[in-house]
Amino acid sequence: MQASTDQLPLNTQPVIRVLPMPHDTNAAGDIFGGWLMSQVDIAGSIVAYRRAGGRVVTVAVNEFQFIKPIFVGDLVSLYGEIRRIGTTSILVEVIAYAERALYEQTCEQVAKAQLTYVAIDEGRRPRPVVSS
Repeated sequence: MQASTDQLPLNTQPVIRVLPMPHDTNAAGDIFGGWLMSQVDIAGSIVAYRRAGGRVVTVAVNEFQFIKPIFVGDLVSLYGEIRRIGTTSILVEVIAYAERALYEQTCEQVAKAQLTYVAIDEGRRPRPVVSS
């Protein structure tokens, strides 16, 4: 994902977009970090699921950087990209951007993460990732 921190990536679509609500805030009025971690995991799992050709589970959050806070009213866009494919595992990088107060048309990168997913079968055992 090639993008500056002040604009959304060009020529690609986000995996998900979500608008945080007041119930997602902490006592200071910022969006909980755990809320963002959940959204990042959802986005990463969609990317991994599509590549694996089926069910995946999260086995590791290898890296998670909170860069800037998110506020109620920000439109959060999450972009995912596969970084590595193993026999049963997929490493996905997810970058989150916040479009601040949509009428202002400003955008900032707010987080970056790398997560590892493992493809599993019906018995919840690891299985090879489908070749593409």
